[in-house]
Amino acid sequence: MSERRDRGWRRDPVWQAGFLLGSALGAAVTVLGRRAERSARQGLVDWPAAERIAVGRVRRAPGALAQVELRAAEADYQAAMERIVPALGAALGSDLPGIVERIAVVDRAGWIHENAAGFASLIGRLEGGLLDQVMPAGGGLGKATMALANRFLTTRQIGFLLGFMALRVLGQYDLALLAAEETPGRLLFVEENVRQTARALDVPLGPFRTWIALHETTHAFEFEAHPWLRPYLAGRLERQLAAFSEDVAVLSRDALRRIGRSLRGDGEGLHWIERLMSEEQRRLFRETQAVMSLLEGFGDFVMDDVGRDLVPGVAAISRRFHERREHRTSFERAVLRLTGMDLKMEQYRSGERFVAELARRGGPEALRRLWDGPETLPREGEVEDPERWLRRVMAGGRAA
Repeated sequence: MSERRDRGWRRDPVWQAGFLLGSALGAAVTVLGRRAERSARQGLVDWPAAERIAVGRVRRAPGALAQVELRAAEADYQAAMERIVPALGAALGSDLPGIVERIAVVDRAGWIHENAAGFASLIGRLEGGLLDQVMPAGGGLGKATMALANRFLTTRQIGFLLGFMALRVLGQYDLALLAAEETPGRLLFVEENVRQTARALDVPLGPFRTWIALHETTHAFEFEAHPWLRPYLAGRLERQLAAFSEDVAVLSRDALRRIGRSLRGDGEGLHWIERLMSEEQRRLFRETQAVMSLLEGFGDFVMDDVGRDLVPGVAAISRRFHERREHRTSFERAVLRLTGMDLKMEQYRSGERFVAELARRGGPEALRRLWDGPETLPREGEVEDPERWLRRVMAGGRAA
C-alpha cells in the first residue's frame, strides 16, 4: 500500500513540478551565489557609476559653460601664469620651468573625470584587505549580497562627495602622490566655479583668476622645487593606508558609537577620523596634518604677499573670499565634517597664521628654511606654536 502510494506521489505532476522547481532553485542559488561572489570581489566601488552620479549632480548646477568658452579662457590663464611664475620665482628664490605649459581649464564634469581616477587609486590600495573581510572566498550568496549592497551605498557616497567637491573647487595642483611614475603635476582651473565665485564676491574676474592661479602655482613650487617632499608625504600616506586596511576589521560597536558622538560635536578633542586610528596611525596622521597645514597656509600667505604687486585690489578680494569661506551653511558644515574636509579648512587657517608669524619674526630666511628637508618641517604642536619651530630650527641660523 505504502509502496503504491510512493509510486503515486512520484507520478503526481504537482509533486514532480515541486521537486524540479526546488532542484532548479537550488541550482540557481548556487549559480547566483558564485556570480554574486565574483561580482562582489570586483571592488568596493563601481567607479563608472560613481562618476555618472557626480556628473549628474553638477549638470544641474548654475553657471555651466560650453567647451568653446572654456577654451577661450585658457589664454587668460596663460597670460596670468606668464606673470606669476617669474614673480613667484623671484620672491621664493626658485625657478619653476615648465609649469606654464602644464595648465588645463576644465568644467566641473572635467574636474570629476580627472579626480575619479585618483580616488580609485587611493581606495584601490585598501581594497585587497577590505574585500577579504567583507567578502571572503566561498562566502556564498548571503555575504555576496551584503557586499554588493555595501558597494551600492559606497558608490553613491563617493559620487555625492565628488559632486559636492566639484561644485566648490576653484583650482588644483593635480599631483598623484602615490603614482608609480613621478610625473610632474598639472594646474587645473575649474572655470565655472571661478566665474560663479567672482560674481558672488563681486570682484573682477581677471584679478580673481590671477589670485587663484598664484595660490596653485605656489603648490607647484612647494613640490617641484623640493623633490624630497613628494616621497616624504607618499611614504606616510602608504603606511597609514596599509595600517588602516589591517585594522578596519577590529572596529567595535563602542568605537562606532564614539565616532557618532564626535560627528555630533560631543568628542573628546579628537576628530572622528582619528578615532578610527591606532596610536601609530594617529602619530603619522598628525605629522601629515602639520605638513598639509604648512602647504595650504604657505599658499594662502604667498597669494596675498606676492599678490600685492600682481593682483589689483588683492586686499578686497582676499577679505571677501575669506569671509565667504568662514560663513557656510549648516548643510555644508555637516558634509565637511562628515567627509573630513573640515580638516582642510582648519589647515588653511592654522597654516596661514603659522607662516605669517614665521615671516614676521624670522623674515625670508625663515620661510626658506621651511623647505630645507623633512627635519625642518613643522612637527606636531609647532603649527599652533610657531615659537617652538623658531627655537628648534632657527637657533644659531642652523637646523637643530
